[in-house]
Amino acid sequence: MAASSSSSSSPPSPPPPPPGAASPAEEPRGGGGGGGRPPVPAYVKAAAGSLGGVMEACCLQPIDVVKTRLQLDRSGAYRGIAHCGTTVARAEGVRALWKGLTPFATHLTLKYALRLGSNAVLQSAFKDPTTGKVSAHGRLASGFGAGVIEALLIVTPFEARSCICVPEWLNTPCLRQAIFVFVRDILLLSSLNSLEGIFVTCNVSLPWMQVVKIRLQQQKGLSPDLLRYKGPIHCAMTIVREEGLLGLWSGALPTVMRNGTNQAAMFTAKNTFDIVLWKKHEGDGKVLLPWQSMISGFLAGTAGPICTGPFDVVKTRLMAQGRTGDIKYTGMVHAIRTIHAEEGLRALWKGLLPRLMRIPPGQAIMWAVADQVMGLYERTYLQPAHV
Repeated sequence: MAASSSSSSSPPSPPPPPPGAASPAEEPRGGGGGGGRPPVPAYVKAAAGSLGGVMEACCLQPIDVVKTRLQLDRSGAYRGIAHCGTTVARAEGVRALWKGLTPFATHLTLKYALRLGSNAVLQSAFKDPTTGKVSAHGRLASGFGAGVIEALLIVTPFEARSCICVPEWLNTPCLRQAIFVFVRDILLLSSLNSLEGIFVTCNVSLPWMQVVKIRLQQQKGLSPDLLRYKGPIHCAMTIVREEGLLGLWSGALPTVMRNGTNQAAMFTAKNTFDIVLWKKHEGDGKVLLPWQSMISGFLAGTAGPICTGPFDVVKTRLMAQGRTGDIKYTGMVHAIRTIHAEEGLRALWKGLLPRLMRIPPGQAIMWAVADQVMGLYERTYLQPAHV
């Protein structure tokens, strides 16, 4: 009887979990917060963006040259993208399609490092402290801030020169060049490691590499001896010597407006397409395949050029004209009005098609590389800690 009663009795069942508690099999999803998987550090995202930028520059430089030539064409010398490309290659050689590659590749490397790194730091500041997730408004603000920081690249104490007496020995082009390159590197590092560094970087000047790139791209001719600028370094030093240090800041306001708007749209769209197409949430540990990253990046890169076309045209015109001699445009608003009055509304979107041919494929290439680098870091360093 004792054996029978003991065999018939069942073991006590475990108490039910409290309401709202997650089951052991459930994993926290998205956001990188709330006790889940730690986020990828900002410096890793910055390095991933740099590698993607180098690959993008090497593949798509000819399209950028064609875009610049079309935007600077006021006489109608080029009848379209194909005609512009073939004319440049025939008249100046195929290598001319890669004019400005050195400053362009360096520009993209620094730009994507700062873009992805600062966006990561800003998103961490906009995260909800309880859920660890970033709202749609926070994602837009982070993207816009990253774009502005990207446009404002180099700190310059010489902007306050009207109220600060600069010694004569300090007022030399070579020394000033060395100083602002040194300050740029220091601020780039600080901006990737602290939010304070980002706000310091906001008090800076403009992407001088873009000015150098456009000046090199607008040159026409085969003989190097007849070209005004012999290379990136010579171009930068010539601009500083003839136009002053502020010559490297041409096109400030349209660059800020273009980059801020563009990155706000791009980061938001990339996250949205990852979720809608691949069910990939930021911080969930899932690594997209390269072709999936390329599709999301390509689609995310289409909205920006359409929204920011006028800013890009004005930026190119202001950077190309310099600060001495015949100055046609006095600023962003004046340039927009002048272009609209003289060339029509469509002229404000000149170069849009080559931008759509370059930026979406460029974003596809960059994100394919960047997502794999960040995925490798997650698998190597974050996965064991999470498990």
